[in-house]
Amino acid sequence: MSLGPDYLVYAKRGRGMDHDLYPYSNLFERPPIAWPGGARVAIWPVISLEWFPITPADKPFRAPGHMQTPYPDYRHYTSRDYGARVGVYRLLDALAKVDAKASFAVNAALAERYPALIKDVLAGGHEIIAHATDMNGTIATGLDEAEERALIKGALDRLETACGQRPRGWHSIARSQSWNTPRLLAEAGVEFMCDWVNDELPYAMTTPAGEIINIPLNHELSDRQILIVQQQSVASYAEQMRDAFTWLEGEAKQTGGGRMLPLAITPYIMGLPYRIGAFEDLLSWLAAREGARFATGGEMLDAWRA
Repeated sequence: MSLGPDYLVYAKRGRGMDHDLYPYSNLFERPPIAWPGGARVAIWPVISLEWFPITPADKPFRAPGHMQTPYPDYRHYTSRDYGARVGVYRLLDALAKVDAKASFAVNAALAERYPALIKDVLAGGHEIIAHATDMNGTIATGLDEAEERALIKGALDRLETACGQRPRGWHSIARSQSWNTPRLLAEAGVEFMCDWVNDELPYAMTTPAGEIINIPLNHELSDRQILIVQQQSVASYAEQMRDAFTWLEGEAKQTGGGRMLPLAITPYIMGLPYRIGAFEDLLSWLAAREGARFATGGEMLDAWRA
């Protein structure tokens, strides 16, 4: 049977994605971006500080890395807590050795439970961005709008109380959002989010509640994806990050505009004793590159706006 003439008629059909949040844009046709200090590549470490309740919630979905075996799942529960007790301090030391500042994506519950850890993160000059309330605080379509609004506000309010400053940025669990999330984040006063991975530089979204900037935190370059999902070695991870930097620096030289290399890091994954040495070596290699500069999300946002 033949299709009717209206089959291919779709109101939102156009270039790019089927929404009005932002227009399609080709990275290689944009005006060049300038990073502070004339850096060609801004290196953006994002370290997730997560609190996993021992009983997971499966609605709207179970967070990656959550409990797996019959509860109480002490094996996975304590391995996640290892990140907050051991792994994160190895990462803090590694960053300090090269004088690098990072964005720490923090669950509000963790900030409340470990105030000494938050104090140490802030003492290192690092940035706190919001990472929901805890690892049961997932967001996806189907979550009631009022409930999502309350989750976002609750996470921001609790982090402001625990950290002494309101987070400028937001990173959803598993980078997952509902149809409403960009608008609700803008409504809550969040300046940037890290969840959409369709680019390599910041870009603006326009929502009914105002503008919000997306700073893409590449999923394929994360330690979880490379080391856990793909089961590759930490040496392979480090090699891929060096390759990525080399390519991005070459593009920056060619185009005259800056590029960005995100490092999405998980303390209970990268902070293990057989991985941290390779990560320290990677940071040292990056710090020695003439065209490199470590930056937080807030610093990149300010440079992009300027």
